[in-house]
Amino acid sequence: MKLSDIIVRDAIVTQLASNERDKVIAEMLDALVAAGATPAEFRDHIYQSILHRETRGSTAWGKGIAVPHFKHKSMQGLSLAIGLSGHGVEFNALDRQPVYSVFLLISPEDKPEEHLQAMEAICTNLSKETFRRFLRQAHTPDDVLTLLDEADNQLIR
Repeated sequence: MKLSDIIVRDAIVTQLASNERDKVIAEMLDALVAAGATPAEFRDHIYQSILHRETRGSTAWGKGIAVPHFKHKSMQGLSLAIGLSGHGVEFNALDRQPVYSVFLLISPEDKPEEHLQAMEAICTNLSKETFRRFLRQAHTPDDVLTLLDEADNQLIR
């Protein structure tokens, strides 16, 4: 699966407004709703479900990244938002460091295999130090899209 196939261009937030986890998740979810990628009528339920999922264990893996994710019955396809923070977000990361790159994935409830494939594509790329560094240097959605395209074509090692 390619990240460029599931990213919602209008849900790339290169300057997150908040440095608080819950507000960042809300900002990114609102970007998905505004882009028409997530049904507005389910926004509050999805938001509360993502926050509840965070109480069971942080989705911040360390090394400045977090991947909150949720499956919902209203989704027709995968939707990925990316948020970047220059100042860092307290996300209760495993390494206790701030998060600078957040990937929010919302998937159809009835397609768990697609959710796993998307998570694998996200994890594969975020495990690369070069990818993480270039992502933190992105200033525009086009910068992010170019990076995702390069990653999809395995130009980043």
